[in-house]
Amino acid sequence: MPPKRKPVNLSGDGTAPPIDTWWWLTHKGTTTSFLCISLFALLIRSAVSMFPYSGAGTPPKFGDFEAQRHWMEITTNLPPIDWYRNGTHNDLAYWGLDYPPLTAYQSYIHGILLRTFDPDSVSLLTSRGHESYHGKLLMRWTVFSSDALIFFPAALFFVLVYHRNRAKSEVAWHIAMILLNPCLILIDHGHFQYNCISLGLTVGAIAAVLCGSEVLTCVFFTLALSHKQMSAYFAPAFFSHLLGKCLRRKNPVLSVLKLGIAVIVTFVVVWWPYLHSVDDLLMVLSRLAPFERGIYEDYVANFWCTTSILIKWKKLFTTPSLKSMSLAATVLASLPSMVQQILSPSNEGFLYGLLNSSMAFYLFSFQVHEKSILMPFLAATLLALKIPDHFNHLTYYALFSMFPLLCRDKLLLPYLTLHFLFTLIYHSPGTHITLPKTKTSSFSFTSFPGYVFLLRTHFFISVLLHVVYLTIQPPSKYPFLFEALIMILCFSYFVMFAIYTNYTQWNFSSHFRSADKEKKQI
Repeated sequence: MPPKRKPVNLSGDGTAPPIDTWWWLTHKGTTTSFLCISLFALLIRSAVSMFPYSGAGTPPKFGDFEAQRHWMEITTNLPPIDWYRNGTHNDLAYWGLDYPPLTAYQSYIHGILLRTFDPDSVSLLTSRGHESYHGKLLMRWTVFSSDALIFFPAALFFVLVYHRNRAKSEVAWHIAMILLNPCLILIDHGHFQYNCISLGLTVGAIAAVLCGSEVLTCVFFTLALSHKQMSAYFAPAFFSHLLGKCLRRKNPVLSVLKLGIAVIVTFVVVWWPYLHSVDDLLMVLSRLAPFERGIYEDYVANFWCTTSILIKWKKLFTTPSLKSMSLAATVLASLPSMVQQILSPSNEGFLYGLLNSSMAFYLFSFQVHEKSILMPFLAATLLALKIPDHFNHLTYYALFSMFPLLCRDKLLLPYLTLHFLFTLIYHSPGTHITLPKTKTSSFSFTSFPGYVFLLRTHFFISVLLHVVYLTIQPPSKYPFLFEALIMILCFSYFVMFAIYTNYTQWNFSSHFRSADKEKKQI
């Protein structure tokens, strides 16, 4: 017979607590809750993987699914030194490997699996466009296993160190928000990628920061960078937070040196096959920065693509000029959160710093894709209990920003289903809704007259655009009109969100200064 549930007053105002729908899942502890939610999250991933993927049945280059399969073909049939080199057996114009070496090693391991059970799926040159049933099943299982073996344990690590003194129902809700991340599920298990690996390593690095293991932080984050260069979206936050903590030590130089050695050693181990000559290293690095593709592709809801409606950046400026401009804009947008963490490092400020630096990269950096919203969205998910309303809105617009991409992949049903599932779990009673407002910031867009009206107008237009996109053909003169409107709508919300989170992070500094003054007076 289960123990009787003790009422928990989350609101702190003496009123009766709301019905706790999570009690049945949480009364046996956090680890049990995590395992139960994990099983459900894996089931959802399996269901999504039954739908089409990027480029299914669309020769000659297919899509991201074919790119990942092709990398397995290359890595299992050629020596590592030839993985990034153009040649007779490796045509870089056909999905050439353009991620760091850890992605290549991952492709090699997965390629061995495919070669064992379906050799034709990775045979050199003859397997292009291979789409056999067993090949597709094995490919889906490689993503599934990567998620279960890397992202899930990292999420558990984070939950255990972050939720030490919190109501169990809140912890269970937060676990569900992390593991049932609709954006990540749709991109990895629908569209087809392996973001769960780099994001899992990043979450592991974040958890290591929270538990004070800085060397482990450097190892994990270097591995994340060595898997996907987009992990650099989080680099300003890690750098500024660790530097801020080192500067407060008795021997800051020694502290920085220790962390630097951890980064260098990890980097050398991962990149060793390409460190024997400068030419080999430059060959790999050149593949990681495809500047020739232009400052943006498709219709991504960032600054450069949105403003290109009025300012034709690609026509007015050369690629080198645009590289410099995007670098300057990204640094300037990241600088406030970096300075705050150098001056006043804290765990909560660090989490906001991750969100602000990744959003700065998404909005202003060079060659951003729709899928890059996964970076700031991950950071926001980790802060979901701190900013529940804003997290809810960000989830909606992050998903909406990828709506055209997911429609092209024929993932409309998973898109709608996961959106509904997220809404159902988000609004489950007895969790975040009754949390007290944070004491570190009294600022909120909701205090501005007209904000609620603006938000509702945004939502109404977005719903209308969903319907219009699915039912009406755009004018022949403007074939991407609806994608442009979706982009503008999402970009406007992302900007408002970034302003709010940057202000909130800076408010931590004033809060800590006030606390220090109170201590001195006492």
